[in-house]
Amino acid sequence: MQDYGLGGARSIHAFVKEKLETFQRMEISFSSLFELMFREKENILYERSVGYRIETTTYGQAYDDVLRLAHAIKTTLALERGAVVGLDMDNGLGFIESFWAILAAGYRPLLMNRRLPKPTLDKALADTNACAVISEDRTFDCPTYALSALTSDMTLTLPAVFGDEFFIMSSGTTENLKICAYSAEELYYQILESYQIIRACAPIKKHYHGRLKLLAFLPFYHIFGLTAVYMWFAFFSRTFVHLRDMAPDTIVNTIKRHEVTHIFAVPLFWEKVYEQAQAAISRQDAATRKRLQKGLRIAGAIGGVPILGRTFIRKAFRPVREKIFGESVCFCITGGSGIPTAVLTFFNRIGYRLANGYGMTEVGITSVELSSSQKRLTDGFVGKPLAFVEYTINEQGELLVRGKATAKRILENGNPIDVGGWYNTKDLAECVGGRYRILGRRDDLIVARNGENLNPELLEPYFAGEDVAAVALVREQTPAGDSPVLLVSVRRTLSPSRFAAVDERLRQTAASLGLSSLLGRIVYTSDPLIGADEFKCNRTRLAAALEAGELTILLPEAFRSDDADGDEVTEQVRALFAAALGKAPEDIRADADFFLDEGGTSLDYFAMISALQEAFAVPFPADGETGLNTVAQIASFIKNGAQHVD
Repeated sequence: MQDYGLGGARSIHAFVKEKLETFQRMEISFSSLFELMFREKENILYERSVGYRIETTTYGQAYDDVLRLAHAIKTTLALERGAVVGLDMDNGLGFIESFWAILAAGYRPLLMNRRLPKPTLDKALADTNACAVISEDRTFDCPTYALSALTSDMTLTLPAVFGDEFFIMSSGTTENLKICAYSAEELYYQILESYQIIRACAPIKKHYHGRLKLLAFLPFYHIFGLTAVYMWFAFFSRTFVHLRDMAPDTIVNTIKRHEVTHIFAVPLFWEKVYEQAQAAISRQDAATRKRLQKGLRIAGAIGGVPILGRTFIRKAFRPVREKIFGESVCFCITGGSGIPTAVLTFFNRIGYRLANGYGMTEVGITSVELSSSQKRLTDGFVGKPLAFVEYTINEQGELLVRGKATAKRILENGNPIDVGGWYNTKDLAECVGGRYRILGRRDDLIVARNGENLNPELLEPYFAGEDVAAVALVREQTPAGDSPVLLVSVRRTLSPSRFAAVDERLRQTAASLGLSSLLGRIVYTSDPLIGADEFKCNRTRLAAALEAGELTILLPEAFRSDDADGDEVTEQVRALFAAALGKAPEDIRADADFFLDEGGTSLDYFAMISALQEAFAVPFPADGETGLNTVAQIASFIKNGAQHVD
């Protein structure tokens, strides 16, 4: 029998039930939660790749480390009980141990959102009257301590009283910063909700080779990462897999090497994987593409027949799954913003159960689609509210939430907000048969000249297509009032003919949607619409950047004329350049940057350089930091190198 680490229980269901019942009998405190969370001391809490080996840390080892670190924090910081201590760290074992050590020392951790600018973080420290910060690599306006410097040979005796709450930050700006306080009681109810999930949805408790492992992709300082990833699964002593960086190859290799079973991520992640899969499919021969499309149609038709559907999908799409994440992945969740139905459909039909969930920093994780129906999964429903929360929709179509698991104290720009009763999420929603679907943000709605409300979340997918990296429908202030503007991100090296085709397609799409007379203008930019520190499109930021002239606007004359045919060397380089990127040679301009314009990776670049050295017998630098990033630059280098060799 495989070892599931169930503490002697005969089944996963019995283990979950016993542990939750034990929690219900104990005092509801962080001390109780800590003791129960680290009870199965032999189970593996965290694992990461170190060279060619996998390094693991058990719950028992982490338990001891937490108490040693708590002693170091308490003696070094020497603060009054209940003091707020900022925790500024990326995902890792250090974050988990520091979070619990701050609580065990009698303090209250402020989980600092590392994707927000430093002035915003300094404001959060001031708003919560933080006395210190524990960080890996930064300093702040209050005393800052490096984790590596907080060492002790002594172990803190497990205190009877831990810190009584922690603070978590919403994504926002310095001008609109929300900080939410959660006590052990709210976490108690959020963890109890996991029992409902497990009972209603068998795949979420599925193990692979006796282990359940979550990819530590979502930041633990984010409500989605803290609750749905860490709290739900650490309570039952499951394993978290470290992700060294966000490079696509790193993610795929980590999932396969560690046999990750659960991936919870934002829509941007799933959309990128989907795009890569579609690009790979497009490179197959016509017969293979036809078979795959037929298989997807069959999977959609019989997906609702449990045994038949699962059997067909498991066999028919095994080669596809092997090229994506492999066979270990059992359950996936997306959340945080809208996701195209095409993406949900693709993953569910090839055998990766991808469900949509909903939550906010202010209310925690409140629902996830638990149905086995492919239609409900692929239509974007977020399911029914969990056991200890309620939903209702007001006359404006906004979703309101209340319950025992939501934050009981919220600071907005340092001022307390009354959170009694229903909390207005400002998200537009609809309810169909008791299940809910999120339609977008009320704040993003644009009132057109005819008085119609335009919902960007619903309209933007229609404008996606070839040569368009991203689109955003934003509000522009004009003397005549608000005007809808379609922001379109494209490559600056598009040829005039391809740019004209994109522009024509977008205008035809606008006409088909009845928007031609409503759109103020279409604005093209070479800037990405989702910032490097963002998980989703921030339309408010984009509108402000457009108004301030901070976007790189592309006018038609900015698109250069098509390349003339090059010499033999240039054309051979272009062909190898294109092969490394998986594109057609005619799509590669002589002045297009391998990384910035074409989206190549360091591995792609290395493969191209190897092919060039073999073809031309000219030594090349091994990376892309030497100015050899375009067809023209490489061709010139080869010609000069060849002359030198002669």
